[in-house]
Amino acid sequence: MNTAHQARTALVTGGGSGIGLAIAEKFVHSGIRTLILGRDQEKLNAARNRLGELCHPYCFDLNDLASIPALVRRLTDEFGRIDILVNNAGINMKKDLIDTTDGEFSRILHTNVMAVFALSREVTKGMVAEGRGCIINISSMASQYGIPKVIAYTASKSAIEGMTRAMAVELSPLGIRVNCIAPGFIATDMSEKALNGDAERKQKVLSRTPLGRLGDPGDIGEAALFLASEGARYITGTIIPVDGGNAIGF
Repeated sequence: MNTAHQARTALVTGGGSGIGLAIAEKFVHSGIRTLILGRDQEKLNAARNRLGELCHPYCFDLNDLASIPALVRRLTDEFGRIDILVNNAGINMKKDLIDTTDGEFSRILHTNVMAVFALSREVTKGMVAEGRGCIINISSMASQYGIPKVIAYTASKSAIEGMTRAMAVELSPLGIRVNCIAPGFIATDMSEKALNGDAERKQKVLSRTPLGRLGDPGDIGEAALFLASEGARYITGTIIPVDGGNAIGF
């Protein structure tokens, strides 16, 4: 175990499954105390059992924006400070643009953008007081190029990338680095549900991915661990595709 990271505390949203769980796992294995946030208590408990004593689960709905300041105060009181924030939680919806309602569009933006902003704002207050910190946002290939039937999700993840740059410019002089990972097509329950029922889409994904396969959630975990490390101390405001070359595939 890396004792250099022992004292650090990370908060990972959507940490009970998929990419969030993989990030939490890499952090815990590096000796980083990791608080995972999610809406499903069973998944959170399973993650805690799998990851051990450095993992602390909290059941919380980030759509409840008004309760976020109190949540952050509670976590800060309990653990002293949050050194690393990973904004991973997000929802998707596959629907034709012309059939997407205002309410559906708004719901995606509320979870994927508003909640990220509100949580980042509150956690940042503590980081500013400490004069250091690291924020890692998770966007998507949907923000890198046009994908049909995910208009609201695309808008939300494009907003995340813009926010990453704006946050980095404002916060980096205060000692807080802000970066973003844009995962390609990763083998998670969410992506498999989307791809397995659509053979043509799956074939298109694989044919334009130079490495010729879906990524593993651990690939995103490794990238997050690097961005949170001292080795990335001169990296801020970047969007890093972890996509098997998908964004440049032909």
